[in-house]
Amino acid sequence: MTNRDDALGNPRWFTSSYSNDQGGQCVEAARMGTESVRAMWVRDSKTQDGPVCAFGRAPWMTFIRVMTDRAH
Repeated sequence: MTNRDDALGNPRWFTSSYSNDQGGQCVEAARMGTESVRAMWVRDSKTQDGPVCAFGRAPWMTFIRVMTDRAH
């Protein structure tokens, strides 16, 4: 974990398509790395200068697959 965006290479953060503008509990994510070595970084949208969690490609894809299966 890190607390500084500049230590992360100035990522482009985005929120989930399920997020809304009602001020709810949201996370932001940023795709980092090269195409062959991809990581997904996640942070709390309300604490943008707080900790960041980094996930490798395989764990992130597993997370997305599980969440997609649960939604259906």
